[in-house]
Amino acid sequence: MSVTDAPETVVIVGAGQAGAVAARTLRRRGHGGPIVLIGDEKHRPYQRPPLSKEYLSGEQERDECFLLDEKWCVDNNVDVRIGTAVDRIDPGSRAVELVDGSRVQADSVLLTTGARARRIPGVEGERVIYLRTLDDCDQLRAHLVPGQRIITVGGGFIGSEVASAGRAAGADVVVLEALDVPLERVLGAQMGQVCARIQRSGGVDLMTGHAVEAVEERPDKVIVRTQQGVTVEGDVVVIGIGTIANTEVAQRSGIAVEGGVLVDEYCRTDMSQVFAAGDVTSHWHPLFGQRLRVEHFDNANKQAMCAAKNIVGRATVFDDPHWFWSDQFGVNLQYSGHAPQWTDLVVRGDVDSGCFTAFYLDDGVVRAALSVDRGEDVFGSKELIAHQARPDPAALRDEDTELVDLAAG
Repeated sequence: MSVTDAPETVVIVGAGQAGAVAARTLRRRGHGGPIVLIGDEKHRPYQRPPLSKEYLSGEQERDECFLLDEKWCVDNNVDVRIGTAVDRIDPGSRAVELVDGSRVQADSVLLTTGARARRIPGVEGERVIYLRTLDDCDQLRAHLVPGQRIITVGGGFIGSEVASAGRAAGADVVVLEALDVPLERVLGAQMGQVCARIQRSGGVDLMTGHAVEAVEERPDKVIVRTQQGVTVEGDVVVIGIGTIANTEVAQRSGIAVEGGVLVDEYCRTDMSQVFAAGDVTSHWHPLFGQRLRVEHFDNANKQAMCAAKNIVGRATVFDDPHWFWSDQFGVNLQYSGHAPQWTDLVVRGDVDSGCFTAFYLDDGVVRAALSVDRGEDVFGSKELIAHQARPDPAALRDEDTELVDLAAG
């Protein structure tokens, strides 16, 4: 299918990062027909990373979070409908059916419905925050002041960024982490210890090995009890224990779902001319040879661009090695790749100095890399992963050896 044969109307269900990027890409790649972008939140499309980073800390203004300029949408015939919930896609007519009973006829549909915060059953309240939306962030910002005590459940990237913002604002912060070290499942025990050290050096009371048993909200405080018999009191509790893909529209439409909307390497679902991108997908990754559900900002961008290209007939495989970053306590962490298991951990630089890159090798193949205050290694690391390189570990450690040369070799 050529660009001139591109479908006349594209409906994007989900008005977040992926949806906004897809709309822009469709126009840049030659799609001339109408684009309808539908989102159930009351806000226009906005970025989520600032909600635990710059906007949360007050370094970024609210207006800077928004993605699509209203004038651009008018000039480019992009109809943005916010506060509008979609029920399903009719598999016969490919009409997008809204909860209010109306329909939007589409030639192609892109699902970018994202994900929602995973919740602890029965744990809700004014002093309980599941940080996912702009409104959640505004609620939390009110507590980022001296004298407040913030409890974070989950010591992963979101939890640690919230802790960092809280400490920078002068609040006391307690982090409850169920594992022995933060991010142990992703980074392993050694690198998890590095993350623990970063948090503790930033003034956080990090309590590892503590799983939450109960949360009690009172008018003036919140009380968290752990399964280990410890009670922690604070002014607010932020729960960051992962997300759940918003697959309901796909399920009601009869589209295959398994932990996320199942898509192939072209971002195609099993329904004709229906694509999906971003946090909602469980995508087949040809580089890693398995399905992945990835919640990263960069993945939402790149997968949305890939899906848009395929919608207009520019056959494009999504095989990006994945990358994300975290800024916390003055330290920059960047992770690329995917390593559910590894046989060797090779470090370039000095862990004790806090400036290094750790490479995760599985039977000699570089599968992932964690860079701590060493951004210059990130591009080379991604090249190694993309090329499934098998570098000599000694050369990988040697800081005089260019990583891109190892990828090429």
